[in-house]
Amino acid sequence: MSGAVPGEGPGAPAPELLARARLLVAPGLSASLVRELERITGRGAEPLVDGVTAGGRLLTADGPLLCVGAVLPDALRTDRLFWFHSVNAGTDPLLAAGPWPAGALLTRTVGRMGERIAQYVLGWVLAECQAVPEYVAQHSRAEWRRLPTELVAGQTALVYGTGRIGGAVAGLLRSCGVRTVGVGRTARTGAAPAGFDRVIGAGFDRVVGAEAGPEAGAGVKAGLGVEAGADAGAEAEELAGARWVVAALPLTGATEGFFGAGRFAAMRGATFVNVGRGATVDPVALEGALRSGGVRRAVLDVLPEEPAAPGDPVWRLPRTVITSHSAGITADEDVAQDFAACWEAVAAGRRPELTVDTGRGY
Repeated sequence: MSGAVPGEGPGAPAPELLARARLLVAPGLSASLVRELERITGRGAEPLVDGVTAGGRLLTADGPLLCVGAVLPDALRTDRLFWFHSVNAGTDPLLAAGPWPAGALLTRTVGRMGERIAQYVLGWVLAECQAVPEYVAQHSRAEWRRLPTELVAGQTALVYGTGRIGGAVAGLLRSCGVRTVGVGRTARTGAAPAGFDRVIGAGFDRVVGAEAGPEAGAGVKAGLGVEAGADAGAEAEELAGARWVVAALPLTGATEGFFGAGRFAAMRGATFVNVGRGATVDPVALEGALRSGGVRRAVLDVLPEEPAAPGDPVWRLPRTVITSHSAGITADEDVAQDFAACWEAVAAGRRPELTVDTGRGY
């Protein structure tokens, strides 16, 4: 059912399928968003009812299927699925739920999430430099004591993940005078490649490759897939000098447990902020680093298990703040904007920029 356009790059969808595709919308989408999807596509939306029918029609009826939602029903995991657009930025739950239909396009929503997450990170950075957590604690004790503060400018933030979200975080921090270093699959030197500013922002002073070294002693796999020894020592050096370490990684087979004892041991009093995925962090290793002082403080917007039960040990981590996966909540306008951009690309026979590589998981 799916098809590709020769010469338009790997995975470029066949635009002629759009004319015949049924627009299926998952439960939970707002009425206003559904109307906007109908306007963009020029066809009526069929609401998925029970994962088997949509708009009163069986999913086995003829025609390619285009679905917008957060969860892909099992009945849609067939070769009749032409395109699934996720209303979320993270697609790991979709890919973990079962084999992805061969040839089916998967796109995601980012919208202004990068800005929201960047604002979240900057808020905690500024709060920490102004001793806000300590002053809040003093207030609860009715205690008057002047506390030392520190300047943000001139310090280093190490941002893991150099995509749209990591780039937005780095860009906002850099505007405050923070030296920003990205960690990606490969190091980057020299002039930025074409489209770099548009795609990830000109936020990084330097981009180094993730390496096997920091985790080798802990037996953790080599992270983002960069070859062992590439840019040797750069990541460990930056970990040691970072004031903040920001995790904005997707969850894949390569990033599960990425932040383990080795990487935490390389930190020298950094504050660790996770806005990516909870399972990229080894919670036992993080607790050890917090108790030893290698990690000064942790701000966790994501956890391995969400929501965390009241008895979950994560609530008892020292010097840790947990927020409810709320750093980058997706708005309807984000979904509509990104879906429209993807629709335009597919109609022109191009591979949308927001296409997910289902092999890599992001």
